[in-house]
Amino acid sequence: MKFAEDIIIAPIITEESMSRLGAKKYTFRVAKDSTKPEIVHAVEELFKVKVKDVNTMNVSGKIKRRGYTSGATASWKKAIVTLTEDSKPIEFFEGLY
Repeated sequence: MKFAEDIIIAPIITEESMSRLGAKKYTFRVAKDSTKPEIVHAVEELFKVKVKDVNTMNVSGKIKRRGYTSGATASWKKAIVTLTEDSKPIEFFEGLY
C-alpha cells in the first residue's frame, strides 16, 4: 500500500487553478501510477476533507532543443479534486488568493 505523501506530490498554483478555488476544486501533481481511489484516500487523509470527485489527466513532456541535440521533459499526472459542499476548504490554499 502506498503512503498518502507518495501519491500527492505537490499543489499546482497557476492562475487557472486559483480561479477554480471558489468552486472547491483543487489541483495537485500526483504520482504517475496512482489511481482515482488512491488519490481520494490520500487527499482525505492529508487534509481531513471529504472528496466528491476526481478528474485526472496525463501531461506529456515537451520537446526541448539545446543546440544540435533534442530531448523531452518528463511526463507527469495532474489531478483536479472537487470537494463536497459541506466540506471545509484546504488551509494551504486559503492565503494564496
